[in-house]
Amino acid sequence: MKHVAKSIRAFIGAKNFDESRAFYKELGFEESVIAHNMSLFRVTDTLAFYLQKAYVRDWVDNTMLFLEVDDVDRYWKELTELGLDEKYEKVKLTPIRVESWGKECFLHDPSGILWHFGQFN
Repeated sequence: MKHVAKSIRAFIGAKNFDESRAFYKELGFEESVIAHNMSLFRVTDTLAFYLQKAYVRDWVDNTMLFLEVDDVDRYWKELTELGLDEKYEKVKLTPIRVESWGKECFLHDPSGILWHFGQFN
């Protein structure tokens, strides 16, 4: 199959939709409201995801997203400066780990979605 892909967008759920919307805006994503129960959050025109007002525990507890960044050390510093883990009860930050392929840090959002922010060697 031959085609030209332009973007890929995951659908993620939210236990508390309004809290998650506020969280992702503070994290630096730009929100475009699609409907009362769905928003698109963008980093760039091609890096985005859909946040839904839907919560299925098994689904959300097993959702992970990986965002490649250019400098994970700088990203970690900026991430900790936001203090999201102090503002949102269930948000959890995990410091940078060095792996054979590069390095990454982790962030659990208010619903439990696990984000990997990584930099490849």
